[in-house]
Amino acid sequence: MFVCVSTECFPDQPLGQAMERLAELEFMAVEIDVHEQGGHLHPGKVAANPEAAIAECSDLQRLRPVAISFSSPETPELYDRFTACCRLAKSLGVVTMVVDASELGTPFNGEIERLRRLVAIASSLGVLVGVKTTAGRMTQDAETTASLCRNVPGLGVTLDPSHFIFGQKKMASWESILKYVCHVHLRDTKPDIFQVRVGQGGVEYGKLVNQLERIGYKRALCAHLPPLEGIDSVAELRKMRLLLESLL
Repeated sequence: MFVCVSTECFPDQPLGQAMERLAELEFMAVEIDVHEQGGHLHPGKVAANPEAAIAECSDLQRLRPVAISFSSPETPELYDRFTACCRLAKSLGVVTMVVDASELGTPFNGEIERLRRLVAIASSLGVLVGVKTTAGRMTQDAETTASLCRNVPGLGVTLDPSHFIFGQKKMASWESILKYVCHVHLRDTKPDIFQVRVGQGGVEYGKLVNQLERIGYKRALCAHLPPLEGIDSVAELRKMRLLLESLL
C-alpha cells in the first residue's frame, strides 16, 4: 500500500498550481479529478482535444498519477467522454478510473448494463473501473455493491468509509466488498458531520489498513480532503499524510 492524494483537495487552484502545492506537502502519488462540474479537467474537453489534456498533465511535479476520478452527466456523449478519459489514463500510466454509481431508484439491471459497458471500455485500454461507495447512490449499501461486482465481471470498488459512518447510528460493515476494493478515499467523519478535522472523527484508519493487508491490497490510500471553512487545509493534508504513512 502507498499514500496518494486527490487534486480535489485544492479545487480552486489551476491543475499545475494544485500539483505544486501537493508536491510541497511531500505526497508522491496523485489522483486527478476529471469532472464536468468543477473539475481540474473536464471530460468534454478531454474528448474534444486529447492532446491538450495530455499536455496539461505534462508537469505533475514528480507526482505519480495512479487514478483518475471521472464524473460526467448521463448524456449520449457519456461513453465517448469516458473512452477519451480512459485513453488519457493509459497515456499517463494510470491504472484506476473512479466512477460514480447511479442514484438510488435506478433499476438494478440497468445499472448492471451501464457498468458492464464502462468496464468493457476501460478493459480494452488496460484500465480498471472502481465504482465509488456513496450515500444516496446504489453503492451506499455494501451488499448491493457486492452484488453489482458479482454481476459485472472486472468491476472494482473505490471504498470511501465516510459514507458508512455519516448518517448512520452505528458504523456499517464493508467486509463483503473488501475483496473488490481497488482504490480508497479517506478523510475523517462523524455520524452527523461528513468531514471533520483529521483525528476528530470515527474513521478507524489502523483497522482499515489491517483489513486491507489481510486481503493483500497493494494499491493507494488516497487523502480526499476538500477544504473546510476556517480550517488550514495544508495542515490537515500534512497530518493525514503522516498518519497514513505511520500505518504502512
